Amino acid sequence: MKLLLIEDEEDIVSFLKRGLEEDGYILDIAYDGEEGEYLASVNNYDVIILDWMIPKKSGIDVLKSLRSKNISTSILMLSAKGESENKIEGLKNGCDDYLSKPFNFNELEARLEALYRRSLSKSNNSISFKNIKIDLDKKIVLKDNSVLTLSLKEYDLLLFLIKYKNSFVSISKIEEGLYNNEQFLNSNVIQVTIYNLRKKLGKDIIQNSRGLGYKIEF
Repeated sequence: MKLLLIEDEEDIVSFLKRGLEEDGYILDIAYDGEEGEYLASVNNYDVIILDWMIPKKSGIDVLKSLRSKNISTSILMLSAKGESENKIEGLKNGCDDYLSKPFNFNELEARLEALYRRSLSKSNNSISFKNIKIDLDKKIVLKDNSVLTLSLKEYDLLLFLIKYKNSFVSISKIEEGLYNNEQFLNSNVIQVTIYNLRKKLGKDIIQNSRGLGYKIEF
């Protein structure tokens, strides 16, 4: 997931940069509203994290400006303003979610994931790459317009790799993200699932590199 963080508090920027990049996110940072609006206007992001109180142009003004330009990127607003009136103002002007400071990192990450899934569904309810198409509503995967029969584990793993598209994903990250590090820690269930997916999708769809993990490119 590619994110834009628009925030001027150094401690928060450092905290979020470390945590998000450790978890595999690609992160651009803007320290004021004018720079943030510019980056959001010229680049494609999966989610924008936008602070309310920032220099040069406030978060709410950046939000209004982006929506007036028909930029529909999901926006999570951060603010020390916890009053319901401020939340209502943000939501009415086009933010997709709102989180008051101070916040828990795991909650922020969960909200980012939810916004990302929602944005995938808004995009024609499908994902297409190479000769593969995924219907997110029906949970159907097609190869050359023919329906593939995937198990739930195979389908979930395919979407997980797509979430980190163009980057290698390690076995440990898959274990943590999909299985919560439960009974699969010392098993080969992930390797077997990958093997079955590659047989069904085509070996060129999922790349692998020893020591790095697996990757889907598109």
